[in-house]
Amino acid sequence: MPELPEVETMCRGIQGIVGRKIVNATRTACRQKPILITPRIDRFRRLVSGTTVREVARVGKRVVIWLDSESAIVVEPRMTGLVLVTTPPSQAYLRWRLDLSGTPVNELYYWDRRGLGNVRLLSAARFFELFGPPNLGPDALSVTASGYRQQLNRSKRTIKVALLDQRVVAGIGNLYAAEILHVAGIHPERRCDLLKKTQWEKLADATHEVLEEAIRYEGSTLSDGTYRNALNKQGSYQNHHRVYARAGTPCPTCNKGKIVRIVQSQRATFFCPCCQLKTTRR
Repeated sequence: MPELPEVETMCRGIQGIVGRKIVNATRTACRQKPILITPRIDRFRRLVSGTTVREVARVGKRVVIWLDSESAIVVEPRMTGLVLVTTPPSQAYLRWRLDLSGTPVNELYYWDRRGLGNVRLLSAARFFELFGPPNLGPDALSVTASGYRQQLNRSKRTIKVALLDQRVVAGIGNLYAAEILHVAGIHPERRCDLLKKTQWEKLADATHEVLEEAIRYEGSTLSDGTYRNALNKQGSYQNHHRVYARAGTPCPTCNKGKIVRIVQSQRATFFCPCCQLKTTRR
């Protein structure tokens, strides 16, 4: 967390910085674990001051701010990072700030409670080297059934674990992998090489359905309350989760099974044993 829907929500929430000139970049005073900011903030400041924000985009789970200098500021929120255009949740975990000219937005903040995220200024060549194939797969909002099959139909990995591989598909994390597999009716422990053509089609459709729905609700704010949109407001997709963190409760889809929790690759997985059969019925 944040995953694709949360980062896409952040990107849409900061569109007001497009066309604004950067006046200053600051590593804010913070007594917590320092985050990676590269290059060093003095060089970072020199390189971005006076440039204009050309575009705000997303690559996988990262916010990308393209400048008219053809370089990009890449913000990777990781577990608890937030990109904001309003007062952060607290000053204690404020890590970085951009000062911008004009209105309606004249400041951009990066806030990170656990300090696992990073902010990098990259040349266009370095950006595409890091975030192009094979390092990053197709974006989850555009992935197709044939794309999934080409990448995974010979893999002996379980499908849930494979969906977390950003080289396969970019943007899906633990929460949305569970939700997608539930909508697709696929057991999370099903091996990729055993999936049928119709299941790949259902998986692609479910990927789009779940992620687009989550974006409409501006992402999921979980029980720790960390995730916020760019205006420091909670998302609401957590109120529509079908399986994630609902172990022991009735399945909202079939009303027969109870949601089960298992662990795969040290990550919690949630599914309905009635809706998501491990083996295909003959």
